[in-house]
Amino acid sequence: MRGAAGGCYNGGRVANITTTPEPAIRRGGLRVRRLGLVPYDEAYRIQKETETAVREGTGPDTLLLVEHPHVVTLGRRADSSAVFATRALLEARGVAVVEVDRGGKATYHGAGQLVGYPVINLSPDREDVHRYVRDLEETLIRALADFGVEGFPFEGLTGVHTARGKVAAIGVHIARWVTTHGFALNVNTDLSYFNLIVPCEGEHVTSLEQILGREVPLTEVEDRVAARFAEVFGMTTEGP
Repeated sequence: MRGAAGGCYNGGRVANITTTPEPAIRRGGLRVRRLGLVPYDEAYRIQKETETAVREGTGPDTLLLVEHPHVVTLGRRADSSAVFATRALLEARGVAVVEVDRGGKATYHGAGQLVGYPVINLSPDREDVHRYVRDLEETLIRALADFGVEGFPFEGLTGVHTARGKVAAIGVHIARWVTTHGFALNVNTDLSYFNLIVPCEGEHVTSLEQILGREVPLTEVEDRVAARFAEVFGMTTEGP
């Protein structure tokens, strides 16, 4: 199986209704790697190495948590019209542009945003792309609830929304049931950078900082996302 999902992917749900997935019983645990601020290309290299290890059974299911320097990534459904800014403006603001093999259109990554790359084997008990995307949404919804923020899916779209706007984007790639790419949660993100692109369907974006009116330590969000991911996917965490 090979596929990608993200952006305007239709998950077939009713808006404002969250599902509670039944956790699967999995072999082994989940390794959590906190990489800190890492350039996109370097993080992609780590993803691919991890993907190979997971597929060959030489490494455990892994959740990579990372921040990126300013970068716009273009998914399979993106074209040049997805970026408003000129090349000169992008260079002036220090923003790289990278084409990627995930689903979806354009998104922005930058400091203060928590990016998660789950590299896990969905076979044999979770061979369902729609379910996987819903489980990622549920993970983030539960993590947001730990900070007193209500998140929800939105009919016909991926990601997690709030009453203030979209707070998390999701775009995934799955090959032979091993996942790469993942989600981006705006924590203390400078939202002005989203003005350089056209987010899917022109969705308004927000951040945890904007909703709560205070900066939130990224390590605290990492803790909750890792715990909730393990909970939703029925795994035990390994690593710091």
